[in-house]
Amino acid sequence: MNLDVLNAIDSFVWGPPLLVLLVGTGIFLSFRLGFLQVRHLPRSLKLIFKAENKGEGDIDSFKALCTALAATVGTGNIVGVATAIKAGGPGAILWMWLAAFFGMATKYAEGCLAVKFRTVDDKGQISGGPMYYIENGLGRAYRPLAI
Repeated sequence: MNLDVLNAIDSFVWGPPLLVLLVGTGIFLSFRLGFLQVRHLPRSLKLIFKAENKGEGDIDSFKALCTALAATVGTGNIVGVATAIKAGGPGAILWMWLAAFFGMATKYAEGCLAVKFRTVDDKGQISGGPMYYIENGLGRAYRPLAI
């Protein structure tokens, strides 16, 4: 495949359509979920700092939060912020905050789907994530997306 074709595809995929899709999905979910990122902030902070783990599971809630944050906020995001500020100036911070605010609703929806469609294997270990909620939630027809 020609390099110019690949560059054109790359520019389209990582351009305005993707930004509109990602932020648009976050805005849609924020409205549909009643701006839960604002409404439930006090409760979520309370649960983080005063976790009472009386249930049974593989790990407690604080360890689960730390694992999820480590997977979400990796070195790519840290380098991405520095690159955005260098390329776009200080105004890039405003747009990153807005995208992050609406992205919270998207992340919440992902987490809910992952928990709802998780599976338990023969050894009793729990598995979940996008590949499970795509296949189990959308059906077998979407299995190629889950692979």
